[in-house]
Amino acid sequence: MNPTIVGIIVFTCTFGGALLGMWLSTTLPEHHLDAESRDTVKVGIGLIATMTALVLGLVTASAKNSFDAMDSAVKKTAIDVLTLDRVLARYGPDTGEIRKGLQRGVGARIDMIWPQTSSKPTNLDPVRSGAVMETEGLADVIRALKPRDDSQRALQSRALDLTETLLQARWLILAGTESSVPVPFLVILLFWLTITFASFGLFAPRNATVLAVLFVCALSVASAVFLVLEMDTPFDGLLKVSADPVRYAYAHLNQ
Repeated sequence: MNPTIVGIIVFTCTFGGALLGMWLSTTLPEHHLDAESRDTVKVGIGLIATMTALVLGLVTASAKNSFDAMDSAVKKTAIDVLTLDRVLARYGPDTGEIRKGLQRGVGARIDMIWPQTSSKPTNLDPVRSGAVMETEGLADVIRALKPRDDSQRALQSRALDLTETLLQARWLILAGTESSVPVPFLVILLFWLTITFASFGLFAPRNATVLAVLFVCALSVASAVFLVLEMDTPFDGLLKVSADPVRYAYAHLNQ
């Protein structure tokens, strides 16, 4: 789902609902807009507004949890990369080329996931990006090392465990990029918001001040939905998972 398009749709429906309510207030018979009708509508809209708040809260919590999980996964990956580099460094000079290859691979992954130019698409697929073959190749090279003592054997085993962890992390990050906001939730939320704004317009005075307030309210609701969906796409858009932990790890590799 494109957050910008969804945000525009939400704004159009909510503000359009308010305008529809204002139009209905001029066409409905007078007894449909009397005090008793107004009180009944207010009770019903209060119920809808409560359910809307609950659904919006659930959607926001789901998107925030997904964003935080991706942020934690990126930080964990950066730590594992640094740890792998230090384990290889402790192994000895035999791992010099392996460490250089690790550094090149991390740099390539940074450029794919966090491209410098907006025209370059983000590539998170470990298969299409070559990350799987690269990590498996790294594991093969480490496995081919000939340890000379128990200390090197322990370091080799630790390095192999870390490469497996890195491969799992890449698949985990890919799985986490799937939308955590169910489309039916959004559809129901949009319907309820439209009904709520239509009720606002139905009983509101028809003047520029009221129209401006309803415009701002619709814009605010659309902005909230936009931000929630931005959090649901942690590697694209305005709200992105920071690349700083991985860039920090990259800067300290092979030292």
